[in-house]
Amino acid sequence: MSKQQKLIDEGEIAADYLEQFLDILDFDGDIDLDVEGDRASVSIDGGDNLDMLVGRDGQVLEAIQTLTRLAVQEVSGDRSRLMLDIARWRADRRDTLRALAQEGARRVEETGTPVELEPMSPFERKVVHDAIAQIEGVVTESTGEGKNRHVVLLPEDEYEDDED
Repeated sequence: MSKQQKLIDEGEIAADYLEQFLDILDFDGDIDLDVEGDRASVSIDGGDNLDMLVGRDGQVLEAIQTLTRLAVQEVSGDRSRLMLDIARWRADRRDTLRALAQEGARRVEETGTPVELEPMSPFERKVVHDAIAQIEGVVTESTGEGKNRHVVLLPEDEYEDDED
């Protein structure tokens, strides 16, 4: 079985689980499956009250994603890296973080000094790292522990000097 087919199967297992989950909660929503890079991606859109499944700062969404990954692992026997989005929260957050990264990069380029961003989840930090990787002259590093882990944007030449 190809890696692509394995990810499609993972998405289908997740969709079945989430459909049952929504039925139990008596929530409506359209489930869409995709493969993004090396991950299955599932999104739920179109229903009323879906914001309740996102929660404050995506905390409920993260919990549902964890449960869905465990359900996929139970069926497939393999660890899942599935990404779940509900009511476009992750997609919108991704856009916001990219804009934040670009603004931070602009400040680094103008001042030549590092810019520290607020603490972020691993998903959010990856979005920032990926966005900055597309910008010449600025690099990123994550620093801090646990809930205080955050991204620092640095001038590329300063980062190279630290590496020597």
